[in-house]
Amino acid sequence: MIRVLLADDHAIVRAGLRRIVEEAGDMEVVAEAQDGRDALRLVQETLPDVAVIDISMPGMDGIEVIDRLSCLNPKLPVLVLTMHEEDQYVVRTINTGAKGYLTKRSAPEQLVKAIRRLQSGGCYLTNEAAESLAQSLSTRAKGSSSVGALSNRELQVLRGLALGKTNREIAEAYSISVKTVDTHRARLLKKLNLRNNAELARFAVQNRLIET
Repeated sequence: MIRVLLADDHAIVRAGLRRIVEEAGDMEVVAEAQDGRDALRLVQETLPDVAVIDISMPGMDGIEVIDRLSCLNPKLPVLVLTMHEEDQYVVRTINTGAKGYLTKRSAPEQLVKAIRRLQSGGCYLTNEAAESLAQSLSTRAKGSSSVGALSNRELQVLRGLALGKTNREIAEAYSISVKTVDTHRARLLKKLNLRNNAELARFAVQNRLIET
């Protein structure tokens, strides 16, 4: 049996994923995590064969979880299953260490196929995700993009600001200080050559970092 860990902050989503996984017949869900820190703890406790992780989770998001897992358990294949279809998230998660990428619009059989592929040592990308990676390689050959130059934390702060969250709300969401958020905001403005939060929000929309 393929041992699967599910990490998603929505209980209804986890229930649906559990049903799909366990109906496959050759896999079982050994743990469910409702946030990033929970996912890291349960990976160490249950030693799954594959981790299915959402990007948008409270406290520690999926990208940070993948980054930490690459150090804690580098042999564990991670499949990203998320609502985000933006190219930037595909590229960033794969570069961070994920072995597969699916959106929640994918068919149930794709999830099962992806888990099997990752457990056997392979990778799994939708056609759209593969195209995003190809475009990223082309862009990188011409010079790094502005978004590609941002750290994971800077990207998190950028998205928070673009969504209209206060510095305190962003700090609480990622368990960091308000001062740290201020520092990242200043770095964002400098790196992107922007002047204020309104321009940061416009940049996020133009680069498909948030849904509109």
